[in-house]
Amino acid sequence: MDPPISRAPPPPPAPSPTAAEAPAATAASKTGDRDFLLHLEAYLARRDGVDKALKISRYAAKIALSSSLLPEAALPLRRRLRSFESSVGLSRKAFRLGKFVQDVNALRASPLGSGHDLFLALVAYGGEGLYYFVEQFVWLAKSGLIDSRHSRVLSKISAWAEFVGYVGSVNLKIRDLRRLREDEACVESSIEIAASRGIDCTEEELRLRKLREKKLMKKLSVVQDLADGLMALADIRDGEGRLSGPLLLSCAGLVSALISTHKNWVSC
Repeated sequence: MDPPISRAPPPPPAPSPTAAEAPAATAASKTGDRDFLLHLEAYLARRDGVDKALKISRYAAKIALSSSLLPEAALPLRRRLRSFESSVGLSRKAFRLGKFVQDVNALRASPLGSGHDLFLALVAYGGEGLYYFVEQFVWLAKSGLIDSRHSRVLSKISAWAEFVGYVGSVNLKIRDLRRLREDEACVESSIEIAASRGIDCTEEELRLRKLREKKLMKKLSVVQDLADGLMALADIRDGEGRLSGPLLLSCAGLVSALISTHKNWVSC
């Protein structure tokens, strides 16, 4: 989940519970100049880097299990993939220890210009923060330290908090996209005026490119939140009802993992 953008030029980056999009947009043009292995080392040194690598492997395994990629006769391989998918899912929960603090800090750093902004920030960061907080106890229950009787109730609370958080996050990002479009239109107008007068507009063109990069990252974040929200909704409904097919949810998880991996890669 990403911080709300500021309209003051140049827009300052705010802390985020996930990869911040403003640094990501700035770093995107620099990644091609970095040594790949050094970049990979920096990426894997981050908690989110390892977590998203595990997420990709988990949902790739789920796609193989829920599709017709594996023949029915390959039962031993299916058992190994199920065991692998389950183990990776539990391992990922360990990476969420203390992650709710990021949401607390993101909420504190959010520019709250109106009551509506405050409400959206509370829904987005409060929902996600509660989700990460409860997930710590879900992990303890599934790892055996807490009585497993509580696992189902904790998982349900976690799913609801996650879903509410994504609803708020999508609304925040749609608002940010609207503001980015307005800023983009203003810069484009300035460039046209400068070009008609024969004035150098290199700085404005650079700012326009950065705005478009930010807008692209924000759109990708909306897609990611929608995919994750779909999976959270399926968890709330215990995998029943429409849009809860195993293959659809596995594909949504993989899309979310790939987008998040890209965001983290260009921002580190």
